[in-house]
Amino acid sequence: MKTYLVGGAVRDKLLGLTIKDRDWVVTGASPDEMTALGYSSVGKDFPVFLHPKTKEEYALARTERKTSAGYHGFQFDTDITVTLEEDVQRRDLTINALAEDDDGKVIDFVGGKSDLEKRLLRHVSPAFAEDPVRILRIARFASRFANLGFKVAPETMTLMRQMVEDGEVDALVAERVWQEMSRALCEPSPEIFIEVLRECGALKILFPEIDRLFGVPQPVEHHPEIDTGVHTMLVLQQACILSDDPVVRFAALTHDLGKGTTPKKILPHHYDHEERGYHLVKELCKRYKIPNDFRQLAEITARFHTHAHRAFEVKPKTLLKVLNKTDAFRKPERFEQFLLACIADSHGRPGYETYDYKQAPFFSLVRNKTAAVSARDIIADGFENKKISEELYNRRLLVIKQLVKSAKSIETE
Repeated sequence: MKTYLVGGAVRDKLLGLTIKDRDWVVTGASPDEMTALGYSSVGKDFPVFLHPKTKEEYALARTERKTSAGYHGFQFDTDITVTLEEDVQRRDLTINALAEDDDGKVIDFVGGKSDLEKRLLRHVSPAFAEDPVRILRIARFASRFANLGFKVAPETMTLMRQMVEDGEVDALVAERVWQEMSRALCEPSPEIFIEVLRECGALKILFPEIDRLFGVPQPVEHHPEIDTGVHTMLVLQQACILSDDPVVRFAALTHDLGKGTTPKKILPHHYDHEERGYHLVKELCKRYKIPNDFRQLAEITARFHTHAHRAFEVKPKTLLKVLNKTDAFRKPERFEQFLLACIADSHGRPGYETYDYKQAPFFSLVRNKTAAVSARDIIADGFENKKISEELYNRRLLVIKQLVKSAKSIETE
């Protein structure tokens, strides 16, 4: 029985990065022997065990054979005779197929060290094409390591395109697609995840709402970048600068989906894209069973981001309407997330990256001041039943009118 440190831990160690998780491969052992040594079995598809003390995962060396479409369609062999070299052949990328023995010696059967130096994400073998999840994984790794200069190897991109053409992506289940997307949103450059999927043709199948944004024009006076898809990628980049919250980043990514369905006859203008975008976000989140916190912020951002941009122009009634519609009084933290997404939208244009977006602090002030007007005070003043909500509305509207008046007087000074 021999154990080897494998995969990401070896890769990140060679890159000088912090090792977050350590995975191990075991050769020359059977499930019964692992259990006898105190390891607990947790694997469903193939034998994986938790170390009795460290609780790190130890998987028996295995080979696999494709038996049907999708990423579930595999048959595994974990016979005691399976070698480490056979095991690494089934891994996705060469940089993830490195191993380290007990003496700290790096074992490289597939050129992973060379690809680390060349900053290439290259598939280990043609077996890569048997698992469509690997398209998502390589896009995610590209988003993680883009800042280190990593690119998808040309031959790997060619293979990914062929996988898309062969319909492998069609077999992906919603939960797995969202799992990889949500992880990518936590990476340093999630826009690269989208760009890699687009380059191989998977984006138009998995996220057509995002794919059709590319090539759609916008008014040049407001959007020097013109292309809506390019703008969306810039907004996502700005969201990453402003926040490491994947919920905010998802809202930034999906804020303009409605522009992809704008009638061609009115381009480059996008009248009512907010409402169309709201419904597209709702459909996208339903399709991939996206958690409510992501969905809710994305919905209000799609629907009301232009209201935030026009905070100094719209009527006080409109400001109050946005606060009520976004549930800003009960969920102030989410409203601040909404404003972050709006800042990212404003900054996501060439030349506007450091624009002083005064609308955000103003809208935040409006929310805080109007929130201070409470129903409790109104009840204490003797109002009852329907009159309570009416008075609450009127008092909050009065506060907003005063704030707007004050803001305008400051602007004219």
